Amino acid sequence: MKICFPVQNNNGIDSLVYSHFGSAPVFVIVDTESGSVKSLSNGDQHHEHGACNPVMALNNEQVDAIVVGGIGGGALNKLNQKGIKVFRAQQPTVSENVALFNAGVLLEFTLQHTCSGHSGCSH
Repeated sequence: MKICFPVQNNNGIDSLVYSHFGSAPVFVIVDTESGSVKSLSNGDQHHEHGACNPVMALNNEQVDAIVVGGIGGGALNKLNQKGIKVFRAQQPTVSENVALFNAGVLLEFTLQHTCSGHSGCSH
């Protein structure tokens, strides 16, 4: 399974998970089956609020799940329509959240827990 983690700085598996999907500068992608880790720049970082294009942001990279501190409702809906589940990060680093994901304890985001603006996030 490929899991995407929005991060501020790319430090691989030791990167800190970013607080908001759309404005994260970098994505770290972990393949839980092979153990590979790669990164890519956010292709849609400077969008207007509410106009996030998560497919563009991911540069068409195929992922199965995203783990992040916060996300807007529009981006969540677009990702879910593509079959991508979004989970709330519970620990600071990518590696800690991979372990929690593998243990099945990360909570999936619902519209009730999304951000209503870059300054109106509940995380």
